[in-house]
Amino acid sequence: MVLGVAAKMSQMEVDKAVGLPRLSRVAVCGGTHGNELSGVYLVRELLKEEKEEEEKEQKPLSVMLVLSNPWAVQQCRRYISTDLNRCFTHAMLNGPASDTTPYELLRSRQLNALLGPKGSPEAVDLICDLHNTTANMGLCFITYSDHDWICLHIFKYLQARTERQMPDIPMRYIHFDVSNKESYSLDSVGKHGFAMEIGPQPHGVVRSNIYTAMKSGVQHMLDWVRLFNSGTIFDGEYVDVFTMVKHIDYPRDRETGNIIAAVHPRLQDRDFCLLHPEDPLFQTFSGETLKYKGKEPLYPFFVNECAYYEKSIALSLARKRCVMVPPIRVQTDEERQAQPQELASEEEE
Repeated sequence: MVLGVAAKMSQMEVDKAVGLPRLSRVAVCGGTHGNELSGVYLVRELLKEEKEEEEKEQKPLSVMLVLSNPWAVQQCRRYISTDLNRCFTHAMLNGPASDTTPYELLRSRQLNALLGPKGSPEAVDLICDLHNTTANMGLCFITYSDHDWICLHIFKYLQARTERQMPDIPMRYIHFDVSNKESYSLDSVGKHGFAMEIGPQPHGVVRSNIYTAMKSGVQHMLDWVRLFNSGTIFDGEYVDVFTMVKHIDYPRDRETGNIIAAVHPRLQDRDFCLLHPEDPLFQTFSGETLKYKGKEPLYPFFVNECAYYEKSIALSLARKRCVMVPPIRVQTDEERQAQPQELASEEEE
């Protein structure tokens, strides 16, 4: 009798969970920015481990490991000609090429051919693109969707484990509300994707604690994929999502365009601490305090990021809300076989 009740409850759990396609092809990318070294060294280490496992005839989860911008990695520069992580919009991937086309734009099309094409059924199922920031942001997922149940569940799985293993490295989920055609970063090429951004770490430097946090995050992500593919049901969760609202530039001289102030000491290194109207925002080089003039409290992040000086961004501001993520499981064979017919009938209607 007890076994029958347990079986019935188990079936109820299966019935209410959202069935999603298996994640058969996963890519882990590092070096999209050639001077963000945690991802560079981690991908190299994973490639070495992969070779050793092949020699031992072990068969772990099949993962594509990619050094995204090898020329920039070789020179330890963010990029050679232009920012690779802004080259994956639909227009840039499909535009004409010539002898003057920047190297990174050509490389983005190579990566699109390898991991995509973007928006197609042939694209890899999941891309994790590894990044470092000089800002005090801990470990962040950055995505273009606040309803990608795969990315949100991976985030919650990692969050639960990093809270126990690395309590000094907080985790946040950042959402950039941009359409698929206009999404511009490498992770947007996959069916699901996110950037794993960890800091603070200076560019051109690798810090052991930041590298270890990234390695642990990638290992937990791959563990989650294995569990999902094996049929594990993941319970519904609530996730705090930070949706980017706007960027703020540094104060500048009207005639020269030169920066005339730095991030205020009370804001520096306080990413994700709520910024209220009239809170100190900048301190001019002559010592004057400039206050935040926004109409609502928002959460700052990428505060004083080194690489964003060229983009005229001193910090970004986000609005936080709680998102309910449904329980999920891998699709059954019957659901997978029925899906094309359902899509066809929807198109006929």
